[in-house]
Amino acid sequence: MFPSRTSTPRPRPRFTCLISLLFRAIAICLLLAITVGLCISNESTYRALQQFISCVHHLFSNIHPEEKQLQTVSSSIFHSPETFKRNYEEMERRFKIFVYPDGDPNTYYHTPKSLSGKYASEGYFFKNIKESRFLTDDPEKAHLFFIPISCHKMRAQGLSYENMTRTVKEYVESLMVKYPFWNRTLGADHFFVTCHEIGLKATLGVAHLVKNSIRVVCSPGDDDDDGYIPRKDFTLPHIIQPFALPAAVFDPDNRTTLGFWTGSSKSELRDKLVSAWQSDKDLDIQTNRMNRNSTGNMSHLILDKFNKAKFCICPGSSTSQVHGSRIALSIHHGCVPVILSDHYDLPFNQILDWTKFSVIIKEDEIQELKRILEGISYSRFRFLHYNTIQVQRHLQWNSPPIQYDAFHMVMYQLWLRRHVTKY
Repeated sequence: MFPSRTSTPRPRPRFTCLISLLFRAIAICLLLAITVGLCISNESTYRALQQFISCVHHLFSNIHPEEKQLQTVSSSIFHSPETFKRNYEEMERRFKIFVYPDGDPNTYYHTPKSLSGKYASEGYFFKNIKESRFLTDDPEKAHLFFIPISCHKMRAQGLSYENMTRTVKEYVESLMVKYPFWNRTLGADHFFVTCHEIGLKATLGVAHLVKNSIRVVCSPGDDDDDGYIPRKDFTLPHIIQPFALPAAVFDPDNRTTLGFWTGSSKSELRDKLVSAWQSDKDLDIQTNRMNRNSTGNMSHLILDKFNKAKFCICPGSSTSQVHGSRIALSIHHGCVPVILSDHYDLPFNQILDWTKFSVIIKEDEIQELKRILEGISYSRFRFLHYNTIQVQRHLQWNSPPIQYDAFHMVMYQLWLRRHVTKY
């Protein structure tokens, strides 16, 4: 679905709305005070109160009509806020996960290798599940079963793709023999988490894991051989943490660059992007290897460009339809992501309405990129930028996890898929 490019009322920061409500409450209280003042003899106090009420009235009467309209505009980033709130509360009360205890934690099981860098999302999930209220030691109370094998750790210890596939297969087969839970549903109430590029392929040795189990992956890929099933599997937010700079705030007037992208040329689509727009004066498009530090972060010079851009281009690479970490980085810096892809399963797209905080462009529209971005009105940009700030909390990992962060959004997606279904 493509985002509307029509004018949309600009949202106001939450604190501005609160101040407005505070002024109203003060005004009401002072009106009551004036009424009382009529009954007292202190004439100077009465006149002071009258003057203050006059000032408050002047403030409210001079609010621009568009600002008055904004007080009733919802900037919700959810498809259905009411449904999300209701289901989320139920999830927090009821959802239980059983984590298989098998496997040596010193090899590939249970514990993450790192909570920083390119595969931080996988590490955070492994850690967060142990820190959360969702964990149960009683498999009979579990809605879902977690297969705690880390493709990141396997790859870090030098396993080839073939050996990774064999290791996953042998581990799942051992669970089938030792426990009754897999065989009850052929794995439909089991899930597997990976953020490594070839983690999805590492599951191909277990047919029912591909067809029945929920696979939560950073790189859904565009290869049918991966067996990615959007109605069953879903995208794990690819987030490189810790972030080098604090999260951006609502600052639309400080963003002077129309569009920004920098990176290495790893795909035909990126080559087309650079060829078409590298020399443009309004779009900051450049090829750069983007050297990162030990935590995986870019230089502050590059990150400052994210903070000054209205829109950040997120094209695919040779290993993924869209560079997932680029989307999260753009959102962290308040830069509205431009998803340049024909088919990419966006993180939490069953919950979040991406048309409210991103721009989605087809790959064959790359020559129209500047026209499309320039065609977005200022009020529409403010709306998208404001919602980009709103969604930051949902694309942030924490330890221990906190409400509505990336971990809880993943759990909510799992909760929605908890019903046993065979494919």
